[in-house]
Parts: sequence; structure tokens; C-alpha cells
Amino acid sequence: MEFIWIGISLISLVIWIYLLCFRGQFWRTNQQLPDRSSHRFDRAPSIAVVIPARNEADVLPISLRSLLTQNYDATQLTIVLVDDHSEDGTADVARQIAETVDKTEQLQVIAAAPLPKGWTGKLWALEQGVNHAIAHHNPDYLLLTDADIEHAPDNLKQLVAHAITDDRELVSLMVKLRCKSFWEKLLIPAFVFFFAKLYPFAWVNHPNHRLGAAAGGCILVKRQAIERIGGIAAIHNALIDDCTLGQTIKKTGTHRIWLGLTNTTYSLRPYDTLKTIWTMVARTAYTQLNYSPLLLLGTLIGMFFVYLVPITGMIIGLLSGSAIVAIVSLLPYLLMTIAYFPTVRFYQCNPTWSLSLPAIAFLYTLMTIDSAMQHWQGKGGQWKGRTY
Repeated sequence: MEFIWIGISLISLVIWIYLLCFRGQFWRTNQQLPDRSSHRFDRAPSIAVVIPARNEADVLPISLRSLLTQNYDATQLTIVLVDDHSEDGTADVARQIAETVDKTEQLQVIAAAPLPKGWTGKLWALEQGVNHAIAHHNPDYLLLTDADIEHAPDNLKQLVAHAITDDRELVSLMVKLRCKSFWEKLLIPAFVFFFAKLYPFAWVNHPNHRLGAAAGGCILVKRQAIERIGGIAAIHNALIDDCTLGQTIKKTGTHRIWLGLTNTTYSLRPYDTLKTIWTMVARTAYTQLNYSPLLLLGTLIGMFFVYLVPITGMIIGLLSGSAIVAIVSLLPYLLMTIAYFPTVRFYQCNPTWSLSLPAIAFLYTLMTIDSAMQHWQGKGGQWKGRTY
């Protein structure tokens, strides 16, 4: 038994050496938007912001206001909010906010048509908003953003400046998620960590690497790039729409897109309980695996070797009195803790949270299993009262 656990732990160690050294340095938090606040435009490019909104009246006073008061040429900025059959007066609240800040001419609220078969609600709203923006304003850029994002005052300027200066067809921010409650501190930084492991930002940002991705909360994209792929309709059945959009833009164009972190643009969405985070993850976890039972099995085995073997081996080694098993298991545990620490620090959490990755991974594994079970029961993709 001792030799078996030594072998298993060595496999985990090799995996972590690969992840730290050869997986695009995904664990680092250095892919952040450069400060281009001093950038001066000869002519500010025109931007149409498209916001799909379904029952978002509670967050719009912060999020919509942050867009209407951007440090950007107001004559070059239009905001199109698509009211996706809200039941809480979202459209009226949006108009009231625009009146309050004297920006009624910048805001256009349109009502979404009934959801057609084969579309997700968010993408159908984006499709209508993008088509409206192009038809009526023909902007240089489109900003696709969620209704619960609070944008820094210079965010639009910084995004456009980076797109122009670095010649990027798409610039996307993984907005900073809320991290205040116990469950948020336990699971939210890990959510970003796992996302970066799946889609290493450095690989996404390298023109010669085939990996493409984006983060749906904040995506600035050239109008020509959207038109080239056939609009939002080209990804209309994608549940993981942001990464699909990033991949499609990258593979069909100049291959120059950019994805990174930000400390100044935030998600207002609270995840105070385990249930809310569980629902968010389970909604698309099995989709990431292409609904494949084989990939699910491989993921479960992988999660065991990567995250659970080190802590399990350490416990077995200590209980059995086998120092070699405990030490060999300790090494991958140390590596995963080192890898996770930059993300914990980025979210300004206590460094001791870095030690909790095995427990976090166990919970995310259960969420993935639940995601598959929901899909098999015909309940997958539930979001805001809809099942896809």
C-alpha cells in the first residue's frame, strides 16, 4: 500500500510541475489591462454599449449609472439596454436613471422579442441589441456587458485605448467578482483560478496560440469582427457564450484578442450562500465537458489526482506512520498552494485561504456531478426562470 500511494502522489507531483511550468503560467495574475488613462484620441471611436437585462432593477442604479457617467466623449457613446421580459420594472428604472444624470439621449431601451427556439435568453437579447446598434449607429466598437457590472470611470477609454494601441479586435475583462462573505472568500477566487487554468490568459492573448476565450461581463469588440462572424447568431446556441465568442473571433480574424483581470471594474452580483455559487457553477459545468460522460469520468479522475491525492496521501502517511508517503504527498500540496496564492492575494483574502484548495476542489467536483445529473434529468442550463 505504501508503494501504491507513493506512485499516486508522484503522479500528482508531475501534474503540478506541468501546470506551474507549462500551462501558460495561468496561476499568475499579471495579465491586467495596462494603464492608458493618459491616452489621447485624435477622434474618439464611437461605441455602442449593449446590455441584456432581465429583472435587473436592483443593480441598475449603480451599473447603468457607471456607464452613463463614463469619462468618454458623450457624442460617441450610445447605450442600448435590451429589456428581456423583466417583471420588476427594469426598463422604467433604466429610463429614470438616465433622466437623473441628464443622459436620456444616450440611453435607448428596447423590448426583447419572444425567445425563439434554440437561443439562450442572454444571446437573443444581445442579438437584438447588437443589430439595433449597428443599424442605427454603425459604431466602431461594441461593448457587450452584463447589467450587474459597475464600470470604473475610465473603463471604456482604457479598453478602447488598449484595443487601438495593441491592435486587438477584442478586449475582454474578467471583472472582479464580489468576495465578501465566507462562501465567496472560499469559492470565488477558486472560480477565477479554475477558469484561468482552463483558458490561460497568456495563451488567449498570444496571436500564435489557437486558444481563444473571453469573459462575458465585459467584452469590447470591433463592429467589423462581429459582422465578419455573422453576428451573435453565429454562437446562438452556446451556453458558454463568452468563450465561444472569443474563440470564434480569434480563429476567423487577425488572431489578436486580449483577456485579462481588472481591479477597478466589479460585478455587483452577490454570492452570499453556497447555493447561489453552486447554481452558477452547475449551470454550465457539464457544458464545458460537451455533455460527455467519458469527459466527466476523466474530469473526476483528474480532480482526484490533481487536488485530492496530496491531502489524502498526507493523512494516510501520518496515520500509518509512513514518513515517505506523507512527504511525497506534501510536495504537490505545496505546489498547489503556491499556485493558488497569487489569486488569493489578488482578491485580498487572508493568505491562509491558499491552503484550502483541496476542499474547494472537492466542492467544485460535486457541483460538476450535479451539473451532469441535472442535464440527464432535463433540468440543465437553468437561469433566471428559464431552462435551456
